[in-house]
Amino acid sequence: MDATGDSEKNGKQKSLLQDPLALAALQAEHSHEAHTFLLSLPADVRRRVNALKNLQAKARNKIVNGEYEPTDEEADFKSPIAELPSELKEKLSVANGAADTTAEGQKGIPDFWLTLFRHTEIIGDMIQEHDEPILKHLTNVEVTINKEPMAFSLQFYFSPNEYFTNSVLTKEYTMKCDPDEDDIFDFDGPEIVHCKGTHIDWKQDKNVTVKKIKKKQKHKAKGATRFVTKEVKTDSFFNFFAPPEETEDMDEDTKDILNADFEIGQIIRDRIVPRAVLYFTGEAHDEDDDDYEEDDEEEDECLSDEMESDDEEAHA
Repeated sequence: MDATGDSEKNGKQKSLLQDPLALAALQAEHSHEAHTFLLSLPADVRRRVNALKNLQAKARNKIVNGEYEPTDEEADFKSPIAELPSELKEKLSVANGAADTTAEGQKGIPDFWLTLFRHTEIIGDMIQEHDEPILKHLTNVEVTINKEPMAFSLQFYFSPNEYFTNSVLTKEYTMKCDPDEDDIFDFDGPEIVHCKGTHIDWKQDKNVTVKKIKKKQKHKAKGATRFVTKEVKTDSFFNFFAPPEETEDMDEDTKDILNADFEIGQIIRDRIVPRAVLYFTGEAHDEDDDDYEEDDEEEDECLSDEMESDDEEAHA
């Protein structure tokens, strides 16, 4: 698409975001999707999700993993989502089939963390198909805050599985709070300066962060050929626990990877862990879309200025 087309597209998006009726329609669509997802769950699982909203982190781990069955009073959650018309709810219930059934013999909320990660765009993009069977074993995620030195860590708890022997995978972030004395008003608060992750003890042939490839080699003197098997890195959620090393001469790609890693760590700490159940249901969503829209507008303005400058030079 050319610059004019992009500008028109961004102009329409900007108009939509400034239109209260359009915003209300978008919010209604989002609420509808979340409500549809809830109705698709078996009745007893939906009941536990409602209780989870009431109890939040107090009993989250026990409810998710089937160690505690909430009472009817605890499960009586009044959803903040606008009520759908009764006719639509009936149609959704019939279409989803399982809405009023129970999952016999099933405890807790299956695939809770995998589902909510999938509902989070920045983390969902990290998850590959080969990661999903492992993330089904993820039972809890916790945050630990340290004051001295300033840092926080994320603990990912896993049930016994066929992939690795670790029961907990940890990601640690070191922070600094060091405002510039010459420009204190430009201080944005504490920032992450370093991160490191747990070494994963993969079981034999179960490491999903690498793949094996066969390479053909030719002997320089004799001309004979042979095939050797090599391991190369591949995309995986579990690369999150092996961030690149920070060096003074690291390239821009490495800096970008680390900046993205820092952002993901903050999102898990500040949004996902405190509001996990809302990400599971789909009621929570990324809050930074407007920021990215502003960046697009600024780029369009710069591009427009450059085009006008070029036109003036051409006519000079």
